[in-house]
Amino acid sequence: MNIDRFVFAVAGFFILASVLLSVYHSHNWLWFTGFVGANLFQAAFTGFCPLAMLLKATGIQPGHAFK
Repeated sequence: MNIDRFVFAVAGFFILASVLLSVYHSHNWLWFTGFVGANLFQAAFTGFCPLAMLLKATGIQPGHAFK
């Protein structure tokens, strides 16, 4: 698994988890959903992703998006 797929998998999990938490716990979890979405949006244009930087430091091979 390369960095790109790992980042997308983690972001998808965070979004699904925060939506479920907003339904069953508190609607304030939607702020976290918005943060993850905004981070994905800016990463599409800038290539800057904190999780990708951490994964690259651990030696995981980058894909095409986060070189």
